[in-house]
Amino acid sequence: MTLTKRDYGFLLAGVVLLAVGEGFGVVGHGTAGHGSGVLLRWAGLAMLAGYALRRRSLTPWIFVAMVVGAELGIDAPHFAVGLRVFSDIFLRLIKTIVAPLILATLITGIAGHGDMKSVGRMAWKSLVYFEVITTLALVIGLVAIHVTKAGVGLAVPATSAGGLSPSGGGAAVSLTPAAGQNAAPAWQEFVLHVFPENLVKSIAEGQILQVSVFGVFFGIALAALPEEKRAPVLRLTESISEVMFQFTNIVMYFAPVAVGAALAYTVGQMGAGVLVNLGKLVLTYYGALVALAGLVLVPVMLLFRIPVLGFARAVAEPASIAFATSASEAALPRAMEAMEAFGVPRKIVAFVIPAGYSFNMDGAAVYLTLASMFVAQAAGLHLSVGEQIGMVLLLMLASKGVSGVPRATLMVLMATAASLHLPAEPIFVILGVDAVMDMGRTTANVVGNCLASAVVARWEGEFRSEAVSEVVLGGMAE
Repeated sequence: MTLTKRDYGFLLAGVVLLAVGEGFGVVGHGTAGHGSGVLLRWAGLAMLAGYALRRRSLTPWIFVAMVVGAELGIDAPHFAVGLRVFSDIFLRLIKTIVAPLILATLITGIAGHGDMKSVGRMAWKSLVYFEVITTLALVIGLVAIHVTKAGVGLAVPATSAGGLSPSGGGAAVSLTPAAGQNAAPAWQEFVLHVFPENLVKSIAEGQILQVSVFGVFFGIALAALPEEKRAPVLRLTESISEVMFQFTNIVMYFAPVAVGAALAYTVGQMGAGVLVNLGKLVLTYYGALVALAGLVLVPVMLLFRIPVLGFARAVAEPASIAFATSASEAALPRAMEAMEAFGVPRKIVAFVIPAGYSFNMDGAAVYLTLASMFVAQAAGLHLSVGEQIGMVLLLMLASKGVSGVPRATLMVLMATAASLHLPAEPIFVILGVDAVMDMGRTTANVVGNCLASAVVARWEGEFRSEAVSEVVLGGMAE
């Protein structure tokens, strides 16, 4: 549906009224000035809602809901904090979709394809891509924090650092992790954690990678059976996957409400002033994400001949959901639909995107090196080049344990800081703006995984080689 002059009119009027209203809020004096600014901003929001009404797509509604939620958080913070229940409802509904959707699509893709060699090719190509991109993301985060030195000058007392002496040239005293502080998991524990011991338990705990591993083995076992025994189960899993995509389409109608509520809660809870305190860190992180997009993701698209604008349109909706909810899991079903509609075969979507949730967290990788160096800078510690390389290697493994849970990266950061003998206090300082950073972090994770599926499809020579399901096309057109 193309934009008309009236559409542009609603959009332009909304943006202008919001800008003027914001200006009144900044320069206006007294209650009258503040009230005029609020009225102008809400009039602008009404114009944006009029624009969204004329569009047959959820994406404009999601963006409008994000602006409305932020405005509610500023104007009525106490009311906005109480709206969290609506985003929680949405997340609960999404969580009911994820496990059966992954299981059904993986099993159907593997058993329906029947070619185990292609599954093996997808696996090693995905892992190679994941490791290269994750390493580049870790390096970008490290370079960005060195350029801005966002943690320098944030005084942390030596005693708060657990006995570490700030380095003015002297060596740091080794730390023993404090009681109750998590140590970084050994690689054996991580490898063991990949494999499920109980499928129901894995589903209940939201262990996406374990569910995916079960689906891969089940699909391989099903593919090995004779046709007459394989066909009934395959028809069942195909039907389940179609039902879950349709379920996703229904739940997505609630997405704008959930997105608006999520942002209203975040702004209402934190307040606008918190962004000033650690604004340099936030700007550094988002600048690093821009560098990740411009220096890594776009060149990858050009290298693999993936249409840049077409990909941007395809990921707009799942990315906006991820940005507002700060949960990759919330965007997973829509991301899978969007990539299938974009031209990535379902069997590749079902394999690559779920695997990427543990092995290809681009936004989390940038954050982890950036935040780790911020902690060191805040404590006045100097890490040698060798120590920084060791940190990147450690985080390359630690980042693989990050799931789609909001702000789970902080747990990895705590464990990594303990392993690197970094103080914990600056991490708690980061908590003040972590919600703001988590929006960009989750968005980068989702976009990176969507791109990974398109890259593997092109690498396999199957990009836009299959007809897209009518259910998927219908859902994306709404």
